[in-house]
Amino acid sequence: MTDQNSQETPPVVGAGQPVADAERWSCPLTTRTGFTFDVRPAQPGDEEQLGEFFRHVSEDDIRFRFLIALDQVGHDRLVALTAIDHDRTENFLALDADGTILATGMLAADPQLERGEVAISIRTDYKRRGISWTLLEHIAAYAEARGIKTLESLEARENRAAIELEQEMGFTAHPVEDDPTLVLVRRTLG
Repeated sequence: MTDQNSQETPPVVGAGQPVADAERWSCPLTTRTGFTFDVRPAQPGDEEQLGEFFRHVSEDDIRFRFLIALDQVGHDRLVALTAIDHDRTENFLALDADGTILATGMLAADPQLERGEVAISIRTDYKRRGISWTLLEHIAAYAEARGIKTLESLEARENRAAIELEQEMGFTAHPVEDDPTLVLVRRTLG
């Protein structure tokens, strides 16, 4: 696990198996800036709170997250972020002390659990505190524990902040063959 305060590392499990000790993935995390937040998997009851969260995410960041322009994140998308299988898909929520969602990080893996795609959104008023970096570290550790070998993210080329963050974390950028507006960033795990 990537929590700087943690003494233990979550167990590595075989592909297709749920993490044996799911509580270890629900924990406090501390960023490089010293900001502490809690992280846990999303649940169906989080839909309303997640809808409120996206009202505090900039239009550009919503477009970067879903790769389309949206006036709002609607019910169907919120259901997709909360009613997940917890096997091939996991959505981690970063929460402050009062339970307000600060960020969300989705991991969706292929059926063989070889490759996982990650997408993160953060509240505009909580940027530059290290939350995205720490949440991505947490998701990468979770993916590696699940046996996922490659972590990817499809980014809008103009989303330079996300691409730079991912490159700092060991991801490499690759052009998307049929779409010059997108970049695929990839990191080999393990």
